[in-house]
Amino acid sequence: MASITLNALAHTYTDNPTKPEDYAIREMSHVWEQGGAFALLGPSGCGKSTLLNIISGLLKPSNGEVLFDGKRVNELKPEERNIAQVFQFPVVYDTMTVFDNLAFPLRNIGVPEYKVKSKVYEVAEILELSDQLKRKAKGLSADQKQKVSMGRGLVRDDVSAILFDEPLTVIDPQLKWKLRRKLKQIHEQFNITMVYVTHDQLEASTFADKIAVMYNGQIVQFGTPRELFEKPAHTFVGYFIGSPGMNFFEAELKSNGEEKAALMFGEHEISVSDAMLARLKAMGANKVTLGIRPEFVHVWEGKNDDAFSVNVDYVEDLGTYKILSFMFHGQVMKARLSEDQKVPSGQIYVSFPEQWTKVYVDEYLVDVDGQPDTADQNKETDHAN
Repeated sequence: MASITLNALAHTYTDNPTKPEDYAIREMSHVWEQGGAFALLGPSGCGKSTLLNIISGLLKPSNGEVLFDGKRVNELKPEERNIAQVFQFPVVYDTMTVFDNLAFPLRNIGVPEYKVKSKVYEVAEILELSDQLKRKAKGLSADQKQKVSMGRGLVRDDVSAILFDEPLTVIDPQLKWKLRRKLKQIHEQFNITMVYVTHDQLEASTFADKIAVMYNGQIVQFGTPRELFEKPAHTFVGYFIGSPGMNFFEAELKSNGEEKAALMFGEHEISVSDAMLARLKAMGANKVTLGIRPEFVHVWEGKNDDAFSVNVDYVEDLGTYKILSFMFHGQVMKARLSEDQKVPSGQIYVSFPEQWTKVYVDEYLVDVDGQPDTADQNKETDHAN
């Protein structure tokens, strides 16, 4: 297993790139720690598969370098990187038995047959394929074939990492959870560096310890599922993670002379900390984007000092919870209610707890909790590029 480092990496498919939009992968530096279970999450076209192919050696980056355990591997062919890659569609040798499919990588590098047999039996048991070893691969179901694909990576003791490129796409929905759990168990047992590419936030969060969210060719946040949910570092993360995604609305920083500044949404003052107001004033950020997740919107039937009067638009009952949509200053917003919570109608009151109301400038989070300010970091990166 290996740590994987991307150093000032960038890639373009155009001959003469002149602007950031010309790059499928915009300049980035990132580290996948040795032995971790990671997910690379993002929508179609964001650069996930391009990045995975660069790591595996199927694609040479336009700029920057890829390092395994600190060693540059740009010039190494895929077979020289000791990488196992599992693709969207199962790749098996249909005319071979399951045993021979699993044994193929070992025989290919000259492993003695007695060791081949021992390792194949071990991996087959882990993947619940022991009773299929004598079957031809062409007779397997899609999920069984994908297990064989995974197994070919697991049989090798020298593998640096296993890369998964949306491996459950063709798997029956009823079997996806079982396979995800199996992958998690395999990681816990072997402690192999694994990077799992997907567009599905559920797949990412159930498999990975940490998730890298990609947007427009960049990793905009790297963190645990909880960090991505509770503290999105970018508005895209807030929108993409969660169901439904974050509520966003534009606010303006206003102050009259020496008076205390306030964040205003129309005629409504939105509560944020004094430290945040001071930070925004120092940044010269007069217009900001505010975000709050539907789960953190408080709904009241009666008037509350900290609440705003709004009108219910509609309610969706999703079985285990309800989504209430309401109009706030001409904008549709959502609140998530528990299944047994009484659903008010007509006029209601909502409040946005200060701790869950996030502030964004130029799409990046403004943080005053002692962490590096992601909005300032983004400006520095743009300047460097």
